[in-house]
Amino acid sequence: GLNGAVAAALAVPQAAPLLLAVVRPLRAWYVVFVADVAGGVALLGPDFAERLPWPFPAPVLVGYVVLCLALGLRESRRTLLLVWLATAGANVGLGFVAPHGFAAKELLFTILGGVALLLGGVLRERSEVQRRLAEQETISEAERSRRTLLEERARIARELHDVVAHHMSVITVQADTAEYRLRTLPPDVRAEFTSIASTARESLGEMRRLLGVLRSEETHGELVPQPGLTQIGQLVEATARAGGPVEFSPCEHEVPDAVGLSAYRIVQEALANVVRHAPGATTRVSLSVPEPEPEPDGGPGDEHLTVLVVNGPPPRPPGGPLETGGTGHGLVGMRERVRLVGGTLDAGPLPDGGFRVAARLPLAGKDFT
Repeated sequence: GLNGAVAAALAVPQAAPLLLAVVRPLRAWYVVFVADVAGGVALLGPDFAERLPWPFPAPVLVGYVVLCLALGLRESRRTLLLVWLATAGANVGLGFVAPHGFAAKELLFTILGGVALLLGGVLRERSEVQRRLAEQETISEAERSRRTLLEERARIARELHDVVAHHMSVITVQADTAEYRLRTLPPDVRAEFTSIASTARESLGEMRRLLGVLRSEETHGELVPQPGLTQIGQLVEATARAGGPVEFSPCEHEVPDAVGLSAYRIVQEALANVVRHAPGATTRVSLSVPEPEPEPDGGPGDEHLTVLVVNGPPPRPPGGPLETGGTGHGLVGMRERVRLVGGTLDAGPLPDGGFRVAARLPLAGKDFT
């Protein structure tokens, strides 16, 4: 056999670099490949080759295959191809110069190395594809959320246009008719009213142009009077006809148009969620304007409209899967509408399996001046 010192000198570079295979497989392969080729050259003697069942010792073969697998998991296709070509070339070269010629042993070594490289490469590319798909899904979900928010804001802007346009029209009419209704107005005050009317008309025109940008072709049918508190009863009746018992506590208090519209849309979405996700559940809808709490300094607090929609769990498990194809506009739209009027929203599941939506909408408008 080989001299002990030579065998030890070959064994160390063949085995030690395998410890680096996990973090630096290509560098480890350089060292192991050179050591394996050197070992193959040292074993070319005819008498030694006849007694040895492999062109290299079996542990060397196993270690090399494991190293090829690690390479496949970390390196590119081009690198793997070059590694396999180097392995095949070394085995073919050793087979040509060996006294016993090229044998099936060298071919098996080449095939095993190629299989390990191929397997590692397939696993690596599969993992890479899964990672890219996960990243794409994350990006798509973020983009869907952003698009949903923008669509909901545009929808709210279209609805509020009618509310604001009504107030602007009232300002225009009152300013235009002031000089006829109030005969004793000084000339400078009349000029002021004329300026107010002109500014209001310009603002109304700008709003209509803005609405033309926000309104798409699919939304032309939305040119209808905007609902308010008085129409919420119709929502409750429609839900009751769908098979769900609903208890309704209306509110007779006068509220601003924007607040009434926001309350209507919140109740509409909450009841739609009940029909979709808890069909037949008992539901309670409550609208109220409680007594304002005093401010810390002792002054009177601001009035607000409380919108409460609470449903219990469905009375029985549904016969089929619940509808899960919602657009995600529900809570997004609620939060945007509540934020618009300076209110707060609390929405979440209940311990008994039901769901609660509570909105607090101030009746005093924000001062944006």
